[in-house]
Amino acid sequence: MSHYHLPFLCLLSIIGAIGLAEPTHAAVEYKGLLRINTTIQTHSVAQPWELNQPSRRRGLGAVLEDGNILTTGEMAANATYIEFESADGAHTVPAEVVAIDYEANLALLRPEAGANGDWIKTLGALSIGGSAKPGQEVDIWQLEDNGDAIRTVGSIRSVDLLSTFASGHFFLCYEVKASMQSASSSYTLPVTRDGKLIGILASYNSKDQICDVVSPDILNQFLKDVSDGTHEGFPSLGIATVLTEDPQFRKWLGLREDQGGLYVSRVLPESGAAESGLKEGDVLLTLDGHAIDRRGYYQDSSYGRLSWSHLVRGSKQVGEKLALVIMRDGKEKNLEATLRRPPDSLIPSYMYDKAPPYLIKGGLVFQELTRSYLEAYGKEWRNRAPLDLLDALNNPEDYEEGRSRLVFLSRVIRTPATIGYDQVSNRIVTEANGQKITDMESLVSALKTAKDGVHSIRIDDVPYVIYLDPEASDSVDRALLQRGLPALERLP
Repeated sequence: MSHYHLPFLCLLSIIGAIGLAEPTHAAVEYKGLLRINTTIQTHSVAQPWELNQPSRRRGLGAVLEDGNILTTGEMAANATYIEFESADGAHTVPAEVVAIDYEANLALLRPEAGANGDWIKTLGALSIGGSAKPGQEVDIWQLEDNGDAIRTVGSIRSVDLLSTFASGHFFLCYEVKASMQSASSSYTLPVTRDGKLIGILASYNSKDQICDVVSPDILNQFLKDVSDGTHEGFPSLGIATVLTEDPQFRKWLGLREDQGGLYVSRVLPESGAAESGLKEGDVLLTLDGHAIDRRGYYQDSSYGRLSWSHLVRGSKQVGEKLALVIMRDGKEKNLEATLRRPPDSLIPSYMYDKAPPYLIKGGLVFQELTRSYLEAYGKEWRNRAPLDLLDALNNPEDYEEGRSRLVFLSRVIRTPATIGYDQVSNRIVTEANGQKITDMESLVSALKTAKDGVHSIRIDDVPYVIYLDPEASDSVDRALLQRGLPALERLP
């Protein structure tokens, strides 16, 4: 499903109230809402030493009973400045981040220390409501430039685990059918039911008029996590699984017809699953007392069939225990896992609020591979990104041994030191000057001193070894700095 962020809602003004529910255009009573204005600046993916042009985002936040402001993580990620603004524009105050969770797409903000934000107390506050069900109506809020509120009534169409910001991270969301209006454009919107906050709108599909709303279950888990002043993030069991729908596969595993289960294809080192004794080849039958079917679903008491991952990331905190029943060698076995944060990934799934590491040597540009780099190839990045890099993303276990990050040659600037190599790019680096490359720091260290009078850099494809003359590369490096390059390297 294609999603568009709410700044594009101005395009919808021509369709007025077409949809399931007609919005209220006159001023309506509301509480606990304020505007959030942010200035965002990201680093260039292709040229990591450069910053992209700043951009602005405008959205809404929900004032909570403790005085903090809840919004989406997308509103605060890569922000250089954040401010709160009253609906009528009469008051503003600089804001700061209390906690941000990029995976769940949530952020908690507050007025900057020492700033006068007393006017926020006059707005009232919203408490978190309980679970809502498909078919129930909810209110989606926007604010006009004159301070009036627009309330759009929507209907919950379904409940599912969706990814709304950081790719590959799925959390319980409501899919709400609603015809959004063109009010003052908003990047994120509070959603209420019976006067209580039951979600934060993260994206909107204008074609199908479907809103993705982060559920109160996830809001509560996030707020519980940060209540002690620290943000640990959502936990992970640390496994990869395979469905057990294939009859022949089930026969080979020894599963009865009335049994579900997921085949454990990988157990991450240092994960809660590894510490519990779970092994590759086990079949996961139940989690926390809930039977898992052959497609990986369980029966939730509030929502019906949900993916098993909600029992981990939507129901537990880091450090809490999870009871497992597995089948190993045809026998059932009870295990207990202490949930942890996911171990550091070889290829990070996101890079928000961090400057990407890089190294330039003689015109060779080296980076650490991230999912963000691959996604820069556009909507069809899985078909357009370099095959070697995609293989590393899809099969990290083939590249992990001895590495903490995957360093690759991203591009070659044509210089006197790189003659003959200008067509080489997107090649994984394995060695430099005889030293194994495990991350950017190891590459910087290896290239400080040439070996046998030449820099040799081994890559995983033709020409396999790149040779750099030390004097020529040093001369190029000096020239690049003189021409305005801010630095030749940035370490994590």
